[in-house]
Amino acid sequence: MSPSSYIAVVVAATFACAYPSPASAQKKTPYGVTADVANAPALLKAATYAFTPGQPSYDKTVDQAIITAIDREMSARGVKKVTSGPSDVVVTYLSVRRTDVDLKSTPSAKDGTLREYAVGTLVVSISDPVDRQKKLFNGRIDKPLDLDPATYEATINAAVAAIFEKYPLKGKTP
Repeated sequence: MSPSSYIAVVVAATFACAYPSPASAQKKTPYGVTADVANAPALLKAATYAFTPGQPSYDKTVDQAIITAIDREMSARGVKKVTSGPSDVVVTYLSVRRTDVDLKSTPSAKDGTLREYAVGTLVVSISDPVDRQKKLFNGRIDKPLDLDPATYEATINAAVAAIFEKYPLKGKTP
């Protein structure tokens, strides 16, 4: 490779790293709630639901709090939980906790590390009971977490309520 070709490649690579493409900028998951309502009529018609485990929290207290909050939100929408027999829809949730790094923070004077914080992702998925690959509703929230166990229940209740604000209501568009 000639010296001028080498310089052109280095300049192009530097420019590409310094200025990300719009496509790569769109891949970033912002904190907040997103939802996909694939079949509002089926959700509005549903009278019963069955809960099935998805990717539950490893903390059994958190797992139960999430299930309780989902039960409360479904009940508020007039959909009754059934523990056996057929149901109109199937509900599950998936959760994950990750650590994000604040790349704009000032490095620690002690060891040069950047500020880290816990972020939780919760997805509530509602599917057709016959074909569970047929999603009717997917709601997701990504949110920085307070790791104090005393705040878990309030945080979970607020997160699940925020997801269900996107759920269709009779006579109202989400």
